[in-house]
This record gives sequence, C-alpha cells and structure tokens, in this order.
Amino acid sequence: MTLKEHKKHSAIARPAHGNFARNEWAIVGAPCGEIKALADKVIAALSPQYTCGYVDASHAQADAGAAQPGRLAAGAAAVYTDQISHHQFEYKEQPNSFQFRQLFSEMDLVLVNGNHQHAKAQVVVMDESKKASLQKRLSQLTNVSLFLLADNAAEVFEFVREAVPGWQELPIYKLSDSKKIIAFLEQEMRRAKPVLQGLVLAGGKSQRMGRDKGAIAWHGKAQRYHMADLLGEVCGEVYISCRAEQQPDLNRSYKTLPDTFTGLGPYGAILSAFREQPDAAWLVVACDLPLLDRQTLQQLTAQRNTAAIATTIESPHDGFPEPLIAIWEPKSYAVLLSFLAQGYTCPRKVLINSHIRLLKPLNPNTLLNVNTPEELEQVRQMMP
Repeated sequence: MTLKEHKKHSAIARPAHGNFARNEWAIVGAPCGEIKALADKVIAALSPQYTCGYVDASHAQADAGAAQPGRLAAGAAAVYTDQISHHQFEYKEQPNSFQFRQLFSEMDLVLVNGNHQHAKAQVVVMDESKKASLQKRLSQLTNVSLFLLADNAAEVFEFVREAVPGWQELPIYKLSDSKKIIAFLEQEMRRAKPVLQGLVLAGGKSQRMGRDKGAIAWHGKAQRYHMADLLGEVCGEVYISCRAEQQPDLNRSYKTLPDTFTGLGPYGAILSAFREQPDAAWLVVACDLPLLDRQTLQQLTAQRNTAAIATTIESPHDGFPEPLIAIWEPKSYAVLLSFLAQGYTCPRKVLINSHIRLLKPLNPNTLLNVNTPEELEQVRQMMP
C-alpha cells in the first residue's frame, strides 16, 4: 500500500454542521446596530417554536481596550456567573469551531453578525454606507439565501451579482420588511426539519425471559418484524437494531443496523443509529412492547417537538419519561455522547436532565413491557 492509499482515520458520517449549528445564517453588509435589530425581531418571532442562538462581538470592550474582567484577569480559564435573570460563562481562550459546535449543539437556529463571524449560509444586505465593507467580505458569500435592500439601496450591487452565481433566483426583500424575512426563515426551518427514521431495539439477550423476546409472535409474526411494520407507517426508513452476531439470522427483507457502540444496551443502539445517520431523528421503540399500537406512535409523531432533544411519553408507573418509546432528535446525539463521557449509559437519565417534550399516554397499557415468562402470561391474558 502506498502512502497516498493509506487512510489514517476511519470515515464516519458527519452531522451537517456549520460553524455553530446545523441551521445558521450570517447577516452581512449592514451596520451592526441594524443586524442586532433584525436578529432581535427574528428571534422573538421564532423562539416559541425553535431554540435560537445569536453570535456577535462586543464593541464596547474593544473600544475601551479593556483588560480581561474579574477572575479571568486573575488567571482563571473560565468563569460562571448566576446572573439571576440569566446565566453567563466567560472564557479566557476563544473557542475553536469544534468547541463552538458543542456550545451551540442544542440550537435549532443561530443568527450571526457577519461583520465579525462567518456562517454556513448568508443573508446579504445592500447598504450604501457599508458597500466598501461588503466588498472586502465577498469571500464570505459562499451560500447566499436572501438579499435585503436598505432604504438607501435600490438593487443588488454589481460586485455582489458577479460574486454570487444564480443571484437572480434568490428572493430580494426590503430590510425593513421584517414579516417577509421572518416568514422566509421560518419556511427554511420547516424545510430543514430532520427526517424521521424508525429503530426497533432487538439486540438484547433476553436473559430473564429465557428466549429471544424479539422472536415471540404476538401478532402472527416475530415481534421485531411486527414493530418494524408499525414504525413503517410513520417513519421514512425502519431499521432493526441488533448485535452483529444476530444479523445473519434476521429476515433480509428488513433493514438491520448492528450495534457499533457495543456493551451499552439500548444506549449503544441509539448511538449506533446516530453514527449511521447523524442528521436524522430516530423514533426508537423496544421490541418487548406487545400492546404498543399505531395510535401511540401517531401521538408521538403528531406532537413531536423538534426544539427539544426528544419527544417521549410519561410512564404511568413512576412518572418518568420512557426513553425506549421516544423520538430522539439529531441534537440529542451530542448530549448522549456527553453523558457517556461522564460515565452514564442510562437514556432515561439523559431525558430527565434535558429539555424534552413529555406526553401523557393515551392508553397506559400500551407501555407495558414483557421481560419474564410471568409477565408474558399476564399480558397474553390482556390481548384480544
């Protein structure tokens, strides 16, 4: 093998992140005050539906030539302050792109002051007072989504037209028309809604049951296939999660997804799904739920909240969220990994300590799981 052919690192699917988040727009070409004002309007309108973030620079400290504040000046690397109405972190070192993506990992939408930072997509303002500044930033215009005209501009500047291929096909609004701008970004967010895939957890060893729970034919076929068929009614693609040694024995008409995070139970199965498709949302169900019905799955999908890390159902037994009847959004991937790095592999603990949407069960019996022969007989008596 030559040096050119050698691959040092494994190739895995990467989330479609920008510098900060999956969906981010830099507003460039306007004075900073105008950018802040527009960002305020957009965030106020969209924050009830989406988790929003904002990135800017502080002109006040730059103008004053200020030294680092407080404990940072004394040598601290990071400072957290409970400001009562909000919470503030200060860092001595500027975060790099990897750290920024961690800090903004739960954001659905991030707006960026393009005078100071770059973003994956851009909203470009035509403002005569910032024309020279915009000319210096042409290299930033890599993925323009929208043009805005300030009151002193009548059209897209010629040098911008030359720099942006297909500029004629992009919408052009007045900078003052905040309703149209908000509607445009809202439409873009709807288009970016993560596709919903299904995952049947069938990789357990069924030690308490004494036989493979996924193979029990509660509904005329092995339960893992029955669950996959149910998920197929509400999901794009459905995969049966399994151990690698199980895969050759499973029905080849069903897609399978072997665990790549091994030894972690359901936690590893969910992480394995995100490793395969990190930009998808995963509707995860355990295979030991013989009473689970399509009405419950339709409830989950109809009331799904993409701004949360997950949408799940409250357990009628203890009031806690059910992690194995849940829609896990793409943003939960980083959260699950962070809990794993701290030594936790309980998906319920992740849900309890995160922003989730928790639904009341339509029928508590649909959440009953079967782990032992005794429970099997009890549930069998409940079935029609």
